[in-house]
Amino acid sequence: MRLGLLGPASDQKEVLAAAARKMQMDLAVDRVLYLGADRMLDLVVGGWAEELVGPRASDLTVMERAMEKCLDASPDEIDAFIAAERARSQLRIFQSLAGERTRSVELIGGKVAVMLYDKAHLEEEDILPATLLIFGKSREPLIKLIGRRWFLSPGSFPHHGMMIIDDADEKLRALVYDEAYREAENKELASPKALRMRVAGDG
Repeated sequence: MRLGLLGPASDQKEVLAAAARKMQMDLAVDRVLYLGADRMLDLVVGGWAEELVGPRASDLTVMERAMEKCLDASPDEIDAFIAAERARSQLRIFQSLAGERTRSVELIGGKVAVMLYDKAHLEEEDILPATLLIFGKSREPLIKLIGRRWFLSPGSFPHHGMMIIDDADEKLRALVYDEAYREAENKELASPKALRMRVAGDG
């Protein structure tokens, strides 16, 4: 699995849109999560959906669109409708946190990951089971091991804001990208080795 992480964009809507497209088209991610608290990515993706299929571009209205576009349509027009709907459905890979205090908890490469906007809102029940603590509110990208937990952030746009978590080859890695979409850091998120202690006997 390749999970794309996008940091807060503030007023950088165009920069965020370009980064999201880069992840979808060129970086082969399976899913993208926006770690801002403003739902900016929802606005971007909503605009793309309307460009593809028109207003009310949701799953709830797909049958209405089919009736409007296909009832008296030619085969070519029906093919075009299906292609547009397929492209719209591919936008489901983009997701956003529901709010500033919302967290998403899931398994990534067999590790529990807690993802939220601001790490200041982490609570004990978040931290105890987690190996990856991923947050958006950070100016710079961060990949840091503290104890047995990795603290990760893609940083914020426009100069940073892109990270991928990849569990290929049974190794969990974090990849950071700069504003030119170049890989700036690639680090294995290895579990720390357990401390071994020897007790010396008298004999």
